[in-house]
Amino acid sequence: MKPVKTKDGYIKFDCRWKEARPIPAGRLKTINYWRKKLYALGMIGSDKKGIGFGNISQRIGRTDMFIITGSATGKFKKLNNKHYTRVTGYDFKKNSLNCQGPVRVSSESLSHAAVYKSNKNANCVIHIHNQKLWKKLKNRVPATSPKAAYGTPAMAREIEKLFKQTDVKDKNIFVMAGHRYGLVAFGPDAASAGKVIIMANRGLYF
Repeated sequence: MKPVKTKDGYIKFDCRWKEARPIPAGRLKTINYWRKKLYALGMIGSDKKGIGFGNISQRIGRTDMFIITGSATGKFKKLNNKHYTRVTGYDFKKNSLNCQGPVRVSSESLSHAAVYKSNKNANCVIHIHNQKLWKKLKNRVPATSPKAAYGTPAMAREIEKLFKQTDVKDKNIFVMAGHRYGLVAFGPDAASAGKVIIMANRGLYF
């Protein structure tokens, strides 16, 4: 089927969701801990209009599949296993994604997929919003093109490019220049990815 484009020329996000049973809570303990911590810092949550921002994911084994917070979960202070879904496949060119679980996922999941595809050592990806940190790191760490909007094939391509052309693997964090106040950190586990954000926020990193 030919991809459908939106009025602004982007390929419309196609979420192919299959409702399924929740992921066992025990598998979510660590990423849920870090999600709660970053929510408390205002880096994941929802704005005054109720629009959610930020999410966290975890690779499944050694595959390119991963578990991620579902769409519209930013407004919740605490999450449980009914708020997470498995991403089982994706296609950047078609801006499509397959997922299974209690909830759908947002188009931002493709950015997580691009990190996992590009760096086999990354087992956790955290997307946050923070104005101060975004401005501080914009010229200090790798950044995607200002022309690449979040949740688009262009953003996924930009992330893949960062891993090929910059030292982002050493920095473990990058700025989404075309996604206002958006940053992405990653690491071999949730604690490593989370600590990059905490240290950067305290001025102890970069």
